[in-house]
Amino acid sequence: MKIKVKCFSQVKYALGENEIILEMETGSTTLGLEKIIREKADGKLDGVSLRVAVNQQYQSEETILTDGDEVAFIPPVQGG
Repeated sequence: MKIKVKCFSQVKYALGENEIILEMETGSTTLGLEKIIREKADGKLDGVSLRVAVNQQYQSEETILTDGDEVAFIPPVQGG
């Protein structure tokens, strides 16, 4: 199945992309996807807490993904 990952703020800078499409196995979860994203970031997201939204709805628990889902990993808001 294909999952669209929207990249914001620190995630965008860590991956160098605004958006990526990943091919994942049926039954994959937001937790598994976050692990993949962190591995792709080569340590640049270590220690950064991320909120997850699936199809523009925040998720508070691990969520099973389905083909065509749009997932966003959103780091904490920074002020300045």
